[in-house]
Amino acid sequence: MKTKQLQMPEIKGPELNRRGFLAAGAGAIALASMTRSVSAAQLTTDEAANVQLVNDFCAAWPSHDLDNIMAFFADDGAYRMTETTPLADGRDAVAERIQTIINNVDRFDVLDTFARGPMVINERIDYFSDFALKTWHGVGVFFIREGKIVDWYDYTIAMEQA
Repeated sequence: MKTKQLQMPEIKGPELNRRGFLAAGAGAIALASMTRSVSAAQLTTDEAANVQLVNDFCAAWPSHDLDNIMAFFADDGAYRMTETTPLADGRDAVAERIQTIINNVDRFDVLDTFARGPMVINERIDYFSDFALKTWHGVGVFFIREGKIVDWYDYTIAMEQA
């Protein structure tokens, strides 16, 4: 069996920041994180708090309450809905992007979660109603700072059309 080499884009200069890192390396981080199992006992106090924040954030979606969901974001937060969508950069842009789907979300089922420092990576299935998708299965990569989500990038594994 032939194995496929993972090619990572080269990052130079000012692109080497947290968002450039997320855009270029989130898939590799997720893959590396999934190669070893981490129990809750191995998380630092900060990592456990970051995991709880992301889990609470995912649990808040069925409320369809934009203010409640946006309370999890830092003022300079950013969100990329999928690897092929433009970045919503800044609180207003994030709120506007979330508003486009919030009322169609039935729930997020978190399947697995990993944390390394300020990064939380979760695998989940998002369920929708009255939307183009019935389900979205993917990996979310979250960068947390001072108890708030600064960056949230989602990467698609599979989706089921409605």
